Amino acid sequence: MEPTRILVTGATGFVGSRLVPALVAEGYDVRAMTRRPAEYDAPGTAVGGDVHDGATLGPALDGVAVVYYLVHSLDADDFEDRDARAARTFGTAAAEAGVRQIVYLGGLGAEDSDLSAHLRSRREVEGLLGGGGVPVTVLRAGIVVGRGGISWELTRQLVKNLPAMLVPRWVDTRTQPIAVDDVIRYLVGVADEPRALGRVFEIGGPEQLTYLRMLEIASEVARGHRVPIVKVPVLTPRLSSYWLSLVTDVDVTTGRNLIDSMGTEVVVSDRSIEEIVPGEPLSYAEAVRRALEETETR
Repeated sequence: MEPTRILVTGATGFVGSRLVPALVAEGYDVRAMTRRPAEYDAPGTAVGGDVHDGATLGPALDGVAVVYYLVHSLDADDFEDRDARAARTFGTAAAEAGVRQIVYLGGLGAEDSDLSAHLRSRREVEGLLGGGGVPVTVLRAGIVVGRGGISWELTRQLVKNLPAMLVPRWVDTRTQPIAVDDVIRYLVGVADEPRALGRVFEIGGPEQLTYLRMLEIASEVARGHRVPIVKVPVLTPRLSSYWLSLVTDVDVTTGRNLIDSMGTEVVVSDRSIEEIVPGEPLSYAEAVRRALEETETR
């Protein structure tokens, strides 16, 4: 029997570049979708395609059973509109191609909470991807810890570059960080899994931590001691983003869109993913250690 054909969008990104080889290792026939297929030199078969250009999607989706949708426009001021248009276009194209499952990595956050623009956009994309009728499997995560992840890079560079930090009140917000290794494990585990069709799963590590505690743990692991941290009463998302752009390599727009989300508590309230993909996720400290080791070896 022919192996299931899977298409991974965002194949060269933070999550996609790890997911493609993991799926190949499981025996799937994997297509890696990129806007520059001639430059792709990783596992899988490179195919050209752009989620913002519907005309490019038909050939990429030909014969595909499962799609991973791992793209976003967080670095654009109009990211909500761009992501909504792309999701609508892709969902229609997937349905026309006969795809039987779309897997989407979204964001945690209670339905009744005051979600940021970033998290609202993630929820909107969830619905739009399924607009053509293809069942969508959603995995909602908070901060993903691993080399190359934007939220992790902010943490790593702050801890590395600053002798002390002034931070806003949102550092007391709780979140549930997850190691990128566990994200990949969950993503692979729901591929072509009938019990996952049309469902939303929450994924996270074993600990609920404030952003302040995350910074403390990261500094302890990276430097052997805590970086002094002082909370200040007024530091707006815009001011925070300008500050971050000065002390890290994250651009202002991306930083501001991420910081807007950090006032929203994002914790796991449903562990039903473990019924399909069992296993104990890594602790935050271990996730930090692995991320730092990977950074040092690159």
